[in-house]
Amino acid sequence: MPSKPSPAHKAQVLMSGVAMGESPRWHENRLWFSDWGAREIVAVDSHGKSEVALQVPFGLPFCIDWLPDGRLLVVSGRQGMVLRRERDGSLVTHADLHASAGMGWNEIVVDGRGNVYINGGSGIVLLTPDGSVRPVAQSIDFPNGMAITPDNLTLIIAESYGKKLTSFDIAADGSLLNRRVWAALGDGVPDGICIDAGGAVWYADVPNKRCVRVREGGEVLQTVTVDRGCFACTLGGAEKKTLFIIATEWRGMDKIAEVAQERTGQVLTYEAPAPHAGWP
Repeated sequence: MPSKPSPAHKAQVLMSGVAMGESPRWHENRLWFSDWGAREIVAVDSHGKSEVALQVPFGLPFCIDWLPDGRLLVVSGRQGMVLRRERDGSLVTHADLHASAGMGWNEIVVDGRGNVYINGGSGIVLLTPDGSVRPVAQSIDFPNGMAITPDNLTLIIAESYGKKLTSFDIAADGSLLNRRVWAALGDGVPDGICIDAGGAVWYADVPNKRCVRVREGGEVLQTVTVDRGCFACTLGGAEKKTLFIIATEWRGMDKIAEVAQERTGQVLTYEAPAPHAGWP
């Protein structure tokens, strides 16, 4: 039976004025995230100093991550393309996902071996370092955030409509095997997720306006409640123990453009009990 969550502590506002943020990543001593509502990739440091690191020429740059060699990947959710930023700043096509599935693309994670997992619709595809793309999981109940354990052996994914976290073993060739429920979340609706060194997962929850730390099996360890929908979270900072939360007012799918125009999005911070682990 899940334990009672610890009392919620107040998260601090690091940055305001975000249109619609997603996919936070701690990289080179800054938090990077996709402000897809503004078609921007933004980087902000621990003091709140931010810059637009990349302005993309397409709609819905939903998610970002980095290849092992340090080049940035950006997923165009609507066009079904993965773009790569070269060292000279130019954007080139890294992969075309159209042949894989007729679905919009949602989230990306690159593991320590350079395998790239991308989800959308109801499945996950694998983009290998040699450029091949193949489906590796199907019938997921609205796939959302993904994270991979430090040993590169387990992938955990948020099934938002299923109200659960699901895990897979990662085979040597990158295939996903042995699907199982990692944690049933009760009324939790998981969006973006991250893993910590204690083996727990933080998940962001839009309708419940919170981020929750859970262990495998579903025991709730900690809850951070805020005043707007939590879309994604990651751990970073000097000691990798700052939980960065991307939060935005949520008024329903039909109000996304309105909310983006009002720029109600924020980057919040909260000091967590355990540092970041795994990927991203």
